Amino acid sequence: MKTAFENRPGAQALLTDLYQLTMAYGYWKTGRADQEAVFHLQFRKQPFRGGFTLACGLSDCIQYLRGFKFERSDLDYLGQLKGNDGRRLFDPAFLKYLSRLKLRLDVEAIPEGTVVFPQEPLLRVRGPLLQAQLVETALLNLVNFQSLIATKAARVCLAAQGDPVVEFGLRRAQGIDGALTASRSAYIGGCAGTSNVLAGKILGIPVKGTHAHSWVMAFENELDAFNAYADALPNNCIFLVDTYESLQGVRRAVEAGKRLRKRGYKLGGIRLDSGDLAYLSIEARKMLDKAGFKDAVIVGSNDLNEHLIASLKQQGAAINVWGVGTMLVTAYDQPALGGVYKLSAIRKADGTWDHKVKLSEQTVKVTNPGVLQVRRFREGKEFIGDAIYDETRPLPGSITVVDPIDATRRKHFAAKTKYEDLLVPVLRHGKVVYGSTSLDSIRERAKSS
Repeated sequence: MKTAFENRPGAQALLTDLYQLTMAYGYWKTGRADQEAVFHLQFRKQPFRGGFTLACGLSDCIQYLRGFKFERSDLDYLGQLKGNDGRRLFDPAFLKYLSRLKLRLDVEAIPEGTVVFPQEPLLRVRGPLLQAQLVETALLNLVNFQSLIATKAARVCLAAQGDPVVEFGLRRAQGIDGALTASRSAYIGGCAGTSNVLAGKILGIPVKGTHAHSWVMAFENELDAFNAYADALPNNCIFLVDTYESLQGVRRAVEAGKRLRKRGYKLGGIRLDSGDLAYLSIEARKMLDKAGFKDAVIVGSNDLNEHLIASLKQQGAAINVWGVGTMLVTAYDQPALGGVYKLSAIRKADGTWDHKVKLSEQTVKVTNPGVLQVRRFREGKEFIGDAIYDETRPLPGSITVVDPIDATRRKHFAAKTKYEDLLVPVLRHGKVVYGSTSLDSIRERAKSS
């Protein structure tokens, strides 16, 4: 299970908001630190005004929880924080408590690459109230962005209708962490590769690339540039043809391709990065085929997204490979998933659960109480609906599910309908019990979902 998170130094216990620590301090001071509680991580609305979301980020969550601890330098820093009166914010005894803290949480999660829907818990965290509170911010950080990018990638790949999509977004990504995380999430969402070489090294994602306009501009003319590139990398020749005039660039690529062919190599293809991609690709295909380069691919790029790709497909564009960068790694035009982490139950002194619900004037913000699980019903290989239910109250044989946002939408499932519960054990008493999963197997789950 390869992740970008495991390559970061330190235990990252301070990857949190200050109010998580102040609440933890309050639980400790009031004697409620070890009271058993249940939290759920979920999101409220589908991103991109779409119909599905891909769960992603669990592998990083596991790495974070596995290594959770407060380092001496963390505690030294917390000891320097001041309250509004200029005095210590945290009692030294609390910092000593944190120095000995070991997670005793039980965590269930929906596996990465699974299609999920609003209000469904992607993670369930159960255990000491203080500990469950402390991990909130990091879990949201790790799940929100990755699920968003994986979903965007899946939408782009669906629009490409089976053509390979390569993630080209490193230079426009939100920092180094954002770039690595986006490359991994995009690969899970269906991308065939990335331009990000560091992601290739760390995560094992196939790396792809051509050359830039600067290569062509560095030579006296376009043909010299193509020939020089072919001399240097004869087994990796996809020429960027739109530095000056795209169709003239295709002609020069054909000339360079013929020279390559005489040397026993193949022309890989061309790349179009500007202009009317539908028209240019159709004309380029004719020229390549006429010259005997029927296997040469045409790569299309230039601020593409799922909507532009769908439009180009409808126009009959002869593009074989799609390079998608900025619009993918920045999740344009929705910068956040909007996941939340809410308390849903606390264990009372008598051992029973006190169910908690957050109320709001906005129906979408009202939470579901209880120790929740997601049950997915199927007919053959197709799933036909999900039910969110409280595990402390076993479901009857046949059930009717009600949309939590629109009570007029209902669906009945007979007693013999096949189903699976989506939340599976990840941690038990702080110990990882979830088996290692390869990146390719997560990607395959996403594809089948």
